[in-house]
Amino acid sequence: MRSLLLSFCCLFTIGIFAEVQAQQTPPAANQVVKDACSKAAKNNKKVFVIFHASWCGWCHRMDTAMNDASCKKYFTDNYEIRHITVLENGDKKSLENPGGFDMLAKYNGDKEGIPFWLILSPGGELLADSRMKDAATGKLQNVGCPAQKAEVDYFITLLEKTSRMKSTELDAIRTRFSKIAPGH
Repeated sequence: MRSLLLSFCCLFTIGIFAEVQAQQTPPAANQVVKDACSKAAKNNKKVFVIFHASWCGWCHRMDTAMNDASCKKYFTDNYEIRHITVLENGDKKSLENPGGFDMLAKYNGDKEGIPFWLILSPGGELLADSRMKDAATGKLQNVGCPAQKAEVDYFITLLEKTSRMKSTELDAIRTRFSKIAPGH
């Protein structure tokens, strides 16, 4: 009887552990985007995908700015916003969305740093990304979390092209992102 009870306890513990692990496995990146596109189509929105990592300070600044009370509604009214976790280290590696880095590479962001973001149509077509043409070199460079004037201007231009935001809403976003101190 004791060995039967011990066996049951071991199986129960293994079952709980497997269930907890399964619950903690993030969804595949392509499924995250597919679900966002489906919701965007139903709600007449675009999709805003942010590639980020837990250790990334600029990623946290981007999220903080987008979720600020002064402009959060403008983003959520116009975009299905999703995060794809990439580039984690050590014990945080399990936070990554399977296929996330491959998706980042597909959109030429694998050598750009994070945050790297995309704006997609409800059909999944790329409308814009966080790469801005550098005025001096002509090369595309990731603006990541827009903080400098040219980066914020670029961001606002893309939001204007891909959303139904009014000029007052875009101005609120410009004001909030202009408060992000470059290099801090």
